[in-house]
Amino acid sequence: MAALAAADLTGGDLRLGAVRERTPAYTSYDVTFRSTTAGRGTTPLRISGVLNVPTGRGPFPAVVLAHGYIDPAYYVRGQGMTRERGFLAQRGYVALHVDYRNHAESTDDPRIEQAVRLGYAADTIAAARALSGSDDVRVDPDRIALFGRSMGGGVMMKALVAEPGLFAAGVGWASVSSLEAENFAQFQRPDAPLAELKAGFRGRHGLPGEDPAFWKGVSPRPDFADITEPVLMVHGRFDDTCPPPWARATQRALTEAGVDATLEWYDDGHAFGPALVAAMDRTVRFLRARMPA
Repeated sequence: MAALAAADLTGGDLRLGAVRERTPAYTSYDVTFRSTTAGRGTTPLRISGVLNVPTGRGPFPAVVLAHGYIDPAYYVRGQGMTRERGFLAQRGYVALHVDYRNHAESTDDPRIEQAVRLGYAADTIAAARALSGSDDVRVDPDRIALFGRSMGGGVMMKALVAEPGLFAAGVGWASVSSLEAENFAQFQRPDAPLAELKAGFRGRHGLPGEDPAFWKGVSPRPDFADITEPVLMVHGRFDDTCPPPWARATQRALTEAGVDATLEWYDDGHAFGPALVAAMDRTVRFLRARMPA
């Protein structure tokens, strides 16, 4: 996290591609934009995504969307937050879904696993800068929020820590833990024998029990005091993928660090089915209070 925060994270060159969909409320485009591996001067990356632009003149408020984990081998452009993207655009928000490096038509970064996906946070930061600098889409640079679900909730927290003041607000739905050692124990540890994990993509740093300083260092929670934006956390009481105690611990740690953090509960699971509309309405109210459409 310290290296991510110190890097001069650039982004730009937002390019509109094929039109995916036209509705009375918005137009949806395939897009690409530029990111970096570790800041200005390092190898540029081309990141793909999907952009919904509301009908009208703008300038519009915008939301960068950070999707949850989907195996990159099967992931397709714009997958994971289609419902949220359309919902926001219908209510006057430009919505940019980021595919992340190593996904869809984005450039591959061979260091991504060893860096515990810190590059995904860099890509969302680059997305905000690309929106701010676009001549094709009229976005108010002071009204850009970051909205992540599941793994993307962790991406959201890392981006807010790394670039205080870039975003107007952060939203995390069904988020992973703000401590990477807990995420490792929940998601990676059950998937392979211990010897294989030690020898494989985690071997460079050691597992959490062997190298706790590294795992703390790639977690956003120790640096929550750097966050300047308000944060809304949304979680299902029956989430069996990202345990509800994680949400309570994250919201408590944010508040203790001085962040304006709210946690809303819904009677739903990880994917948000029955409570989707209610939770999206609550999210839009939160965004409108800080960056009106």
